[in-house]
Amino acid sequence: MPQPPERAEGCWAWVVLLACMVAQGLSLGFPTCIGIFFTELQQEFQASNSQTSWFPSIMMAMLHAGGPLCSILVGRFGCRATVMLGGVLASLGMVASSFCRTLSQLYIAAGFFTGLGLSFSFQATITALGFYFTRRRALANALASVGVSLGITLWPLLARHLLEDLGWRGTFLVFGGVFLHCCVCGAILRPVATSVAPETRESPSLPSKTPAPGRLAACGQVILRYLAFDILWHNAGYRVFTLGVTWMILGFPLPHVFLVPYAMQHGVDEHKAALLISIIGFSNIFLRPMAGLVAGRQDVASYRKYLFSLAVLLNGLTNLVCTVSANFRVLVGYCLVYSVSMSVVGALFFQVLMDVVPMDRFSRALGLCTILESISILISPPMAGFVLDKTDNNFSYVFFMSSFLLISSALYMGGSFCALRKKERQGRQAREEAAVTEAAPERAPMVEGTDGSEKRLCTEIMYVTSV
Repeated sequence: MPQPPERAEGCWAWVVLLACMVAQGLSLGFPTCIGIFFTELQQEFQASNSQTSWFPSIMMAMLHAGGPLCSILVGRFGCRATVMLGGVLASLGMVASSFCRTLSQLYIAAGFFTGLGLSFSFQATITALGFYFTRRRALANALASVGVSLGITLWPLLARHLLEDLGWRGTFLVFGGVFLHCCVCGAILRPVATSVAPETRESPSLPSKTPAPGRLAACGQVILRYLAFDILWHNAGYRVFTLGVTWMILGFPLPHVFLVPYAMQHGVDEHKAALLISIIGFSNIFLRPMAGLVAGRQDVASYRKYLFSLAVLLNGLTNLVCTVSANFRVLVGYCLVYSVSMSVVGALFFQVLMDVVPMDRFSRALGLCTILESISILISPPMAGFVLDKTDNNFSYVFFMSSFLLISSALYMGGSFCALRKKERQGRQAREEAAVTEAAPERAPMVEGTDGSEKRLCTEIMYVTSV
């Protein structure tokens, strides 16, 4: 007997929120612990830094690039089936990776399949959360993002503990079992009652005489439907944001991948090195909700774009600390300051995108933005690994590169947003002056002639000034 659909904002919605927190912790929190296995994988496969870096880059790229495919699956099979499929794919990818004998096999198993499965689990749970919460949607998203911080805190500690006892192959096998919990989270996502009216059945129409489009044309139509190249061309604010974020992502994930090997190279204990990533995650548990609440205030709404650029600038400046000292206490302070900028960037990303793009085009704009991000993520770690190979494992150049990319993107976005705001203000003033000038003759009073037989316009001088 089929169960009746759940109602939005009901008691079950909070259970769904808990499932979304767990799913986000499993999916988005996992790539941050890959840096712990970097040295082990490099020694196991006798690979260079650039070759080893392709593993986390492929995984994070698939985590972002799977958005359009996930949207198609959600529309066809629903959120519950998509999340469970993602859990199975992520689990099979990690189990298969524990038997890999070459790095290319690891790229396919853990990089492609696990990354794609994590993408399905994460993005489908976010979609389901939007169905379950309407009035408290902002609060629900802020609470669900706490799961990411919990994942960033717990995954490195678990990975370090399992790596000592089981090795990286046994650890990946255990991770395959952990990812099956995404299936449990998906099973919780019961169908929810929506306010959309059911479709009416119509009588079959006569076949059209116009020929059906070819496969190539149909493929082009699908691409244009799910991507937002038209918005990128016509919306200047979206163009600035997308290009700035794409450039920013080239430097943003590098500390997550190379901070642990950098600390271990300078004599920091393995447990303390893994603790650095956990410090970033633990700080985000408190900082990210606070940043979300501040960003949601009405008096801050007009400055969100500039706060986002300022947070990216702070993130880039913070990375310069690692080029000065590798002392553990200095690195702890670096992680705390880095957490502040990271939490603000994470809290403002969707808010700024909603500010520059209308809500009816938001899903398409987000799809194109995530695909461009995935290209940057795919390039970024191997590019840093190539720099390490050419500089005899000098990690200072990696952090210099990360700082340059982040600072330049922050200056580009901040300056472009200021220029667009100034241009918009000037255009608004010109329109107001034109409207006042056109309305001036219409307000000229009509006075009667001396004989009272006809009316004529009385010339009235009006001065239009703009401050």
